[in-house]
This record gives sequence, C-alpha cells and structure tokens, in this order.
Amino acid sequence: MTEIETLFQIIVNILIIISILIGTFFIVSAAIGVIRFPDIYTKLHAATKASTLGVIGILIGAFLFLYIQHSIISGKLLLAIVFILLTNPVSAHMISRAAHLKGIKPVLNNRKDEYAEAMRKLDASDSTKR
Repeated sequence: MTEIETLFQIIVNILIIISILIGTFFIVSAAIGVIRFPDIYTKLHAATKASTLGVIGILIGAFLFLYIQHSIISGKLLLAIVFILLTNPVSAHMISRAAHLKGIKPVLNNRKDEYAEAMRKLDASDSTKR
C-alpha cells in the first residue's frame, strides 16, 4: 500500500468511528431525555428525534464500514435508514395526538397549548356551519 492509500484508510476509519460515536451520543441523550423530561410530549420528542439521529448515525457507520472495507453495498442498511426516517416522526406525531385527544395535558411553563386552541377554533367553526 502506498502512503496515500494508507492515509485514505485512516481517514475513512476515523469517519466511521465518528459516525458511530455521534449515533451513540444521540441514543444516550435520548435515554436521558426519556428519563428526565416531565410529560409524554417532551419524552416523545427526546425518544424520536434523538433516537432517529442515533440509529441513523450507527447505520451510516456500518454502511461505510461495509462499503469501504469489504466493497459491499448494503441495500438493507439503506432501506433501514429510509424506513426509520419515515416512521419515527410519524409514529411520534400519532402517539402525541392520541395522548392529547385522550386529555393528557402537557406541562406548560410559559407556553400555550396551541393545538387545543386550534381544535377549539375548528369545533367552533364546525358548530356554526350546522
């Protein structure tokens, strides 16, 4: 191997390690957020945003490792990345909407419940049309 190939291997290995470490950081921060945050809405935020980024970081690291070290293009890893990007935010939105419709109130520290206000306005406009 020439010096350039060796340098390339070192840089790629560093990128793989950084990607996996970033993913691990986001997963740990998601776990801390789920434990520390006060209500279901902020816990869902931590669980979906941070874990989505964490899992994607680890999957990108695995994809780069397979591609660079073994010349394998893993379609399964790419599909997993796309699937996680699409399903995690949608599932969090549906769970938070269901919780709000069940009457679980968010912890409001200097904030308004804008969703409840929008739903009241929608109900008021529906009742005037009847």
